[in-house]
Amino acid sequence: MIFKIENKNVYASDGGQGINRDKETIVFLHGSGLSHIVWSLTEQFFSNNNFNVMSLDLPGHGNSDGPTLTSIEEISEWLEKVFDQFKLNNLTLVGHSQGCLEILQYSSKYNERLKKLVFIGGSYKMPVHPDLINLASNGHGDAVKLMMKWGFKDSKKFIAGNPIERIIQTPRDISEILAVDLIACNKYMNGLNAAKLIKCPSLLIFGADDKMINLEVGKKFSNLVEGSITSIIENCGHMIMIEKAFEMREKILKFLKK
Repeated sequence: MIFKIENKNVYASDGGQGINRDKETIVFLHGSGLSHIVWSLTEQFFSNNNFNVMSLDLPGHGNSDGPTLTSIEEISEWLEKVFDQFKLNNLTLVGHSQGCLEILQYSSKYNERLKKLVFIGGSYKMPVHPDLINLASNGHGDAVKLMMKWGFKDSKKFIAGNPIERIIQTPRDISEILAVDLIACNKYMNGLNAAKLIKCPSLLIFGADDKMINLEVGKKFSNLVEGSITSIIENCGHMIMIEKAFEMREKILKFLKK
């Protein structure tokens, strides 16, 4: 599905079903440098379970026109323009990593649109190592290798190649998309306050072997979100929607049907 926001093309994968006003809508938000592709094992599952699905490519990512937005706050305002255009309410937002920061910021300003929240491999703050930022800013391929070394429990298991390297392919992808995202995560400071403001039901999913958001950090985040449910997936790193997609989506479905 392609639509326009401020005269720029935006791409969202909708499971081939469009938006049915009689169904609840789930919006999937990808992490830094990525695209809707990371939800390929998830979106069709929820479409088949009678939900509208919208896996967005943020500006500059995937099939959406650029440029890449430079702050979490700016992305949050852009999301509101999308939801307002489609007249979407009672939304469930599902975010991974950077997507969790976007959910936090959005919910702190537009809580009336939301029904439930799902945070996957997220926290209320995401400081990024300066070495990774420097590599990414220079368009160096080692930025992707380093990110994936930290991101997967076992990145060597991908016989056909690392799936993230298929999304972040060129020096331009690294410097103009990934680096901008990482800097946006690093400078976002409103997460602590935003987490405390959440009132709608929330599910937080963590990988037991996540090296980016370890369980100690995850539990601190959980404690900030009133009434939240925490679920831990064993033998899983940061890229939960790729490493343990089937287990993750069943946990989300159970939560949404409560």
